[in-house]
Amino acid sequence: MTDFEDLLAANRDFAADFTLSGFDGVAHAGVAIVTCMDSRIDPLGMVGLKPGDAKIFRNPGGRVTPQALEALVLGTHLLGVKRILVVPHTRCAMASNTEDELRRKISESAGQDATWQAFGVVTDQRAALADDIAKIKAHPLIPAATDVAGFVYDVDTGLLEQQF
Repeated sequence: MTDFEDLLAANRDFAADFTLSGFDGVAHAGVAIVTCMDSRIDPLGMVGLKPGDAKIFRNPGGRVTPQALEALVLGTHLLGVKRILVVPHTRCAMASNTEDELRRKISESAGQDATWQAFGVVTDQRAALADDIAKIKAHPLIPAATDVAGFVYDVDTGLLEQQF
């Protein structure tokens, strides 16, 4: 048994009832979501969608990075995206630690110096969200007709609160 056997067994069960064969890859609900990698977040479930409905981009802090912008440009032009949600969340490690705290924790865990690693902490989550929304709206390759909004997801209640 490998370290992944449990996941491979679960995959076989998943594949036994797989229904997305031949799917076109378009976001059928016209939605893209940029959110955090936090495992408490179910990006599709939190807005009542299912696989095939949305494009999902996840990273620490749910920030609109150059890679997220690349995904949004592709989504809006080639994959049916008409609405973009940017969704950071409460109790996020990226918003509740300093860069130095994260570097210290990673250094201790790794057993080696991590002071060179950038982690992109968020000192003001609401200001960062406003900046991210502005980045999307100002991007020359994101159509002006695309609806863009920023929300904060509460990991303790499951509710979204629209901020922008």
